[in-house]
Amino acid sequence: MSRYLLRRLLIVVPSLLGISVVLFTVLALAPGDPFGELATNPNVPPEVGAALRAKFGLDDPVWLRYLHWLIAMLHGDWGFSFVSRMDVDRLILQRLPATLLVIGSSQVLALLVALPVGVLAATRPYSLFDQVANTFAFIGFSLPTFFTGILFILVFSIYLDWLPFVFRADLAATGWRWYWEMFRQSIMPVAVLGLFQGASWTRYVRSAVLDVIRLDYVTTARAKGIAERAVITKHVVRNALIPVVTLVALQMPAVFGGAIITEQIFRVPGIGSLLISSILANDTPVIMAVTFVFACLVILFNLIADILYGWLDPRISYR
Repeated sequence: MSRYLLRRLLIVVPSLLGISVVLFTVLALAPGDPFGELATNPNVPPEVGAALRAKFGLDDPVWLRYLHWLIAMLHGDWGFSFVSRMDVDRLILQRLPATLLVIGSSQVLALLVALPVGVLAATRPYSLFDQVANTFAFIGFSLPTFFTGILFILVFSIYLDWLPFVFRADLAATGWRWYWEMFRQSIMPVAVLGLFQGASWTRYVRSAVLDVIRLDYVTTARAKGIAERAVITKHVVRNALIPVVTLVALQMPAVFGGAIITEQIFRVPGIGSLLISSILANDTPVIMAVTFVFACLVILFNLIADILYGWLDPRISYR
């Protein structure tokens, strides 16, 4: 196991280097820069703008700027935000907990919806429950998150006035009241992301369970007199989850993309809203750092999926 993890970590290093090269090159060649407005501002002397560009190396060749960025990253210096006037690592650490809270809770909700509904639908194919579950699953992943987000705001915030539609990081409440208010304002963004992913995963869980439940070893287990619940939980679901784990890992980029839109709708002060505001302001160091963090998280989730394969299927060996 340790040798396998070491090999995977060694593969991660060139993967992250390649991703960083592509990201940095695209951002460096994109039109505009953080000091583009200084050239048209009559109150800023041209020599001041030139001195700032020379200080941050914006006129250096792309390969040289990338080397400076890479060396600084290895030393823990993620750059300086020209808009927020603070270090990028501090800025990301301030926003990361909100994003992880929304994404993590939404994925838990998606699994809590997809696993039982998909398994029950597969064990009762073409029944009324299966047809209802398929109908809601099709509706769920056909509607984009920005539509369901606005719909939730109209229903639960405007008409019913049950939930706040703006996520606030500076809650004035303390103690248990703070946790309650945080829970209330997290319900809608978590539900929008979780139900969208849960609807998609329900279809995959149903298909995977249907493929496994017809195999010979399942028929043999039933012929031995094993209870149906034990057959489903121990013999069917565990093997059916292997392709589902792959799907969950591969869909993480889509999850982060959906989180960006959801954070904008509900004003969640997370990484997604930080990325959008940085793109609009041409804050290149922040854009580079945020996209690189997203890439690291995606690779991390793929590594976790590989580890889960061996737990779900003992025939898979880490060699």
